[in-house]
Amino acid sequence: MYYFTKDYLQFFKDLAANNNKDWFDKNRKRYENIVREPFKIFITDLIDELSKEDAEIQITQKEAIFRINRDIRFSKDKTPYKLNNSAIISKGGRKDKSYPGIYVELGPEKLGVYGGVFGPDTQQVEKVRNYISKNTKEFNSLVSDKKFIKAFEEIKGKKAKRIPKQYKEIGEGQPLIYNKQ
Repeated sequence: MYYFTKDYLQFFKDLAANNNKDWFDKNRKRYENIVREPFKIFITDLIDELSKEDAEIQITQKEAIFRINRDIRFSKDKTPYKLNNSAIISKGGRKDKSYPGIYVELGPEKLGVYGGVFGPDTQQVEKVRNYISKNTKEFNSLVSDKKFIKAFEEIKGKKAKRIPKQYKEIGEGQPLIYNKQ
């Protein structure tokens, strides 16, 4: 099934050149018909497929899809709209970033599909660090495997400046233990 037309990407290209409320309001119907609705159908189908593998995923597309509006309150970039659509499919949807999920980002500049936990709580970070510390050799082998690197390139995320003492020695050989995302 085809979800998107060429105009899907063209909308975002046009928006990039006219990222303001007046232009968006004049093109709102185009956005709803060519961008928003196809993305909603795509995410609904993706949720249906992923819920077959993980029965805890019982969310709607509304709970998964992020708004196109940017939060500009604390940003230097005051353009009001994002230049892509995005959604997170997990048990908690877009409001719970502590549960592992799949993040989808679709726009003209980038197609991204990411997996993992964006905002784990302190206990989750501790469990991950504890696992890595007890399985360092296996973990290093996994993240340095050529197939892993080809598929995922690297593990990204914000890093803590300080970590508990028991992980510092491991952190010298495996800097990913500093990750907090």
